[in-house]
Amino acid sequence: MEETKGISGKKRESIEFGKKIGLFIGRVVCINPSREEYKEILGMDLNEDSKATDYLGKSKEDNTTLRINVWFEESKTKQKYPVTFFLEDKKKENKTEEGDGKVKKFQYINNIGSCSWSDVPNNLPDWFKKRDYRVAFVGEEELYNFMRTWLGTLDYRDADTVLQIEWKKLMKGNVSDLKAQIGGEYATNVVPIAGVKTVVKEGEDSKEYQSVFNKAFLPEYCLKFFRLVDYNKPEIQAQLKAKQSKDLKPHERFVLTVIGQYGFQDFYKFCDLKEYDPSENIVASNEPMTVDGSDY
Repeated sequence: MEETKGISGKKRESIEFGKKIGLFIGRVVCINPSREEYKEILGMDLNEDSKATDYLGKSKEDNTTLRINVWFEESKTKQKYPVTFFLEDKKKENKTEEGDGKVKKFQYINNIGSCSWSDVPNNLPDWFKKRDYRVAFVGEEELYNFMRTWLGTLDYRDADTVLQIEWKKLMKGNVSDLKAQIGGEYATNVVPIAGVKTVVKEGEDSKEYQSVFNKAFLPEYCLKFFRLVDYNKPEIQAQLKAKQSKDLKPHERFVLTVIGQYGFQDFYKFCDLKEYDPSENIVASNEPMTVDGSDY
């Protein structure tokens, strides 16, 4: 047999994904992946010194913290996007100005992941108290908001429906109950919004990172509404702000959450997912910024 010499063969296809902004249909493919799952599911080989899988930590107050990374696969390009939730083993409370002083209020969460604020349990809304409830921990509201959309075939109006993840188990880093829902009977596609975070540190060049908003998600059918109305327009947003809460549709509440005081602080647009154009992004502030967990 004649010896084959030289170098030949089919060139390996290389797919490079740039930063994107906008709304997309996402399927959950993994949650807090292990090193093996990073390679098998996400196609990433982690360095030996990578801390990407160090999900447990400690807060400044020495409370246990847990980072939950939920990875979406975008329906068209199959690009993977993580959204991050930060939990802390600390009851969520705040103080509000009422009358002549400040009143401490706690956030409560019921057994289907709905939240409400009150100074004492007796002052919680009647609809909320119809179900079992307790004081919520930091980060639970965002996590359960996501879960209620993701597990979209659950009938949350049914009295027997329960959506609860054991807190003590979670804060040991055990997310098996969440992982068990991937591809399960209740799981649906969700619509997140992607953006680009610009980080400016004194004495360094600015850096940009892909980001996904973690406080609001929509069911898949809602994406069509953003193709009919341009919710980037200030006059459209003003119309939504003028509506009574009871008259708002789910996608309108989503818009108000994204643009709100505690909304998405990164650069984004209400549109179908598209390539990020840096020339459109005008960073308004020159103040130094820091970010945790942007470069894992």
